Amino acid sequence: MTSQIPSTPTADQIRRAPKVLLHDHLDGGLRPGTIIELARAQGYANLPETEPDKLGIWFREAADSGSLERYLETFAHTCAVMQTREALVRVAAECAVDLAEDGVVYAEVRYAPEQHLEGGLTLEEVVEAVNEGFREGERRARAAGHRIRVGALLTAMRHAARALEIAELANRYRDSGVVGFDIAGAEAGFPPTRHLDAFEYLKRENNHFTIHAGEAFGLPSIWQALQWCGADRLGHGVRIIDDIEVADDGSVSLGRLAAYVRDKRIPLEMCPTSNLQTGAAASYQEHPIGLLRKLHFRATVNTDNRLMSGTSMSREFELLVEAFGYTLEDMQWFTVNAMKSAFIPFDERLAMINDVIKPGYAELKSEWLFQQTATTSDSSRTAG
Repeated sequence: MTSQIPSTPTADQIRRAPKVLLHDHLDGGLRPGTIIELARAQGYANLPETEPDKLGIWFREAADSGSLERYLETFAHTCAVMQTREALVRVAAECAVDLAEDGVVYAEVRYAPEQHLEGGLTLEEVVEAVNEGFREGERRARAAGHRIRVGALLTAMRHAARALEIAELANRYRDSGVVGFDIAGAEAGFPPTRHLDAFEYLKRENNHFTIHAGEAFGLPSIWQALQWCGADRLGHGVRIIDDIEVADDGSVSLGRLAAYVRDKRIPLEMCPTSNLQTGAAASYQEHPIGLLRKLHFRATVNTDNRLMSGTSMSREFELLVEAFGYTLEDMQWFTVNAMKSAFIPFDERLAMINDVIKPGYAELKSEWLFQQTATTSDSSRTAG
């Protein structure tokens, strides 16, 4: 019997589908209205716009430059209003609420504690404020009928010299809401091997870390992140496509690094819209995620910076559905990939997959049965 399940999920189904987010920056996801209110309360007068709609547009247009360096400049404004405990709690809580309303059931949200010290907070106070905000956001989401769990990733800036200090901070809070470590910032000129002491420390402590690699820089960045630093995941990793050759007849040949990444099931934290903005991909239709999905790399779908990209997990999936004809089965594949790759314990990942993600998709995939029944019943009443 041929399945009658519709091949293309609707926008509503995409929104309701359980989703898992591994690559999202806290300072890249603020609500424009929150930025304006915090700026006013803190006396920050450098915002380019003071109306929420206009400010949101400014962030998106400023990020649409095709340059990672220019893209990163937009964070000066968001970080400027995240310098007090109250601001950090609010921003983190709103982050959890916004993700939950978009159907995200598990998220790892990253931020750099060293960028929130200008108001006199200590590194520890920054971490505790953000953790408090995430817990508050989880409670608000639950009260609104949504469920989400949020873990924090502590990020060190790759142009600075505090990676070991931040790695030690992540290790101290590993049982209090922090699930791992990351380095971020401009790749060119700042290879991950500059922070080898931090990665060696985390490996000795049996802790988890991801590394921004293969976004604005190519294969050497990925190779160093994996073979020198020992990354568990690759932040973006989009340039792994440079080690894959597609012949005119459609046959595919993997270089040794690409084969290693696929064979070892190394997760790729892919962020399609962000990659277009920074020039790492030319279009959604040409984004490497399409080929990587076909080749069964462990690709995942992520937002990166929701404010700068004007995006959400639902929007990212809508765009991929349009570009590649993805189905609910494809969405589930990406989501399970992400949950398998999360930095929480194995039994908890398994429970999320079996008790939340798979049942959620099964319900969505069965909806056509009831729609068919409803249509038949309506037709019968009309005929009568």
